[in-house]
Amino acid sequence: MTVHVMARGGARHDVRIKVHRTHGKRMRADNTAEVGVRPVPHLVEDGLKPKDQIAAFQWASLNQAALVAYWEGRIDTGELLARLQKVGA
Repeated sequence: MTVHVMARGGARHDVRIKVHRTHGKRMRADNTAEVGVRPVPHLVEDGLKPKDQIAAFQWASLNQAALVAYWEGRIDTGELLARLQKVGA
């Protein structure tokens, strides 16, 4: 699944990622579900199949430190990409 990781910017909410509802390498903004990262991964906007929801939660949990650091502006995109881990790797 494709995941979009966001920096805080002007957002008033806490750390979130957007998960594409369809498997593949492309992403359409109108076909995503939002997953909150803290305190534990949770759905903000539904639409994921149960198996995909579990995978998204596992990935967000595994990568929580990097996602939070990116959200807070403590690391840049290159560092984020270097820190991200695959589920089951």
